[in-house]
Amino acid sequence: MAHPTRIFHKPEEIEKAFNEYKEDIKEQSKEWLKIQYVGKDGERKADGQKVPLTMEGFERFCYDRYGVVEQYFKNQDGYYDVFIPICSRVRKEIRENQITGGLLGFYNPSITQRLNSLVDKTSTELSGGLNIPDIPDISERK
Repeated sequence: MAHPTRIFHKPEEIEKAFNEYKEDIKEQSKEWLKIQYVGKDGERKADGQKVPLTMEGFERFCYDRYGVVEQYFKNQDGYYDVFIPICSRVRKEIRENQITGGLLGFYNPSITQRLNSLVDKTSTELSGGLNIPDIPDISERK
C-alpha cells in the first residue's frame, strides 16, 4: 500500500537525491575554508574542509528541493516498506562517512563517537579498607 502524498515513488529517486546531496556537500566545503600559511615566506593557502554527511543535512537538502522525507526513514504505518533497503543504505553510508572522518582526523572524534553511539568504555575500580588499630575496651575501667 502506498501513501497517497509520496514525493518519491521509487527507491531510485531517493538514491538520486542522496547522490545530489553528496555533491552539494562537496560544494559546501568551499564555504568552510581552512587557512594555512605555508612555505618559508608563509604563503596564505585556503583549502575547503571535508564536510561530514549527516542525516539532518540530507533531510534539510530534500526539504529544500523535494519536500519532507522523514516519513520514508520512519516508515511508521508500513507505507514505505519498499524504501527500507535504500533508507538503510543511506543511514549506513552517513554513519560510515562520520566514523571514517573521525578516525582520519577530519572530524572531531569525540563528536563522531557521540553521534554514532560509540563509547570508549573504561572502568575504574576502587579498593581500600579501614585500618582500625586494636585498642583495648575502656568501658569497664574504674
